[in-house]
Amino acid sequence: MEYRLDRNVHSLLDPRTKLLLLFTSSVFVVGNAGEKWMYVFYWILVYLPVLLLLAEKEWKAAAVAVAIYVGSFYAQMALQHDPTAWESALALMLYIITKILPTVILARYIVKTTKVSEFLAAMNRMHVTDKLTIPISVIFRFFPTVAEESRAINDAMRMRGIEMGAKKATEAVEYRMVPLIASCSIIGEELSAAAMTRGLDVGKKRSCIWKIRFRFPDLIIIVLCLTCFVWWGIGRFFI
Repeated sequence: MEYRLDRNVHSLLDPRTKLLLLFTSSVFVVGNAGEKWMYVFYWILVYLPVLLLLAEKEWKAAAVAVAIYVGSFYAQMALQHDPTAWESALALMLYIITKILPTVILARYIVKTTKVSEFLAAMNRMHVTDKLTIPISVIFRFFPTVAEESRAINDAMRMRGIEMGAKKATEAVEYRMVPLIASCSIIGEELSAAAMTRGLDVGKKRSCIWKIRFRFPDLIIIVLCLTCFVWWGIGRFFI
């Protein structure tokens, strides 16, 4: 007999909705599919990740994201008038930032607001194979763990008087990057072992304490994503 303790989801959106939104953003923001035909939907997808951060009360992250995007966008526009070679290179870099940043913000939101067990339960509902879900679940824990390890290394270097931007700048990079790269390999192995220890590879149906279901915010995002693809299809094949 299987006992199940249901809990409400702890974030605004279902993990399946988050993945659909990430895919849609990758196609229409990073890939720029539809170009001018998708102009309205493009800007909705650009600022939607910021609204999601605000919904999770991530005020600082939302403000920094908007500042970087707006600054990069207008700086790129200013460099388009008779640019030199260096200005053209800078404008290209800023253009790439404006294309990638919204999807990066969305990916950060997904990683931070989705628990591994919640993600696995959602993938199980979609009948996705464990060969795909297990590596992704490891990735969900990998980046936060690496960020925590990086902060610990920075604290250790500061205690030893090695600061970024000081005379020992090359040493600062070396003393931070080499331990971090070594830690990444160890962290990956440990997280993989932890996944196996928790029985994620047994191939059996697992219970979950999270109540995975679509709610009204999910329906709004799903309709938005489907509308983007339908509108793009109309512009591509019928006009």
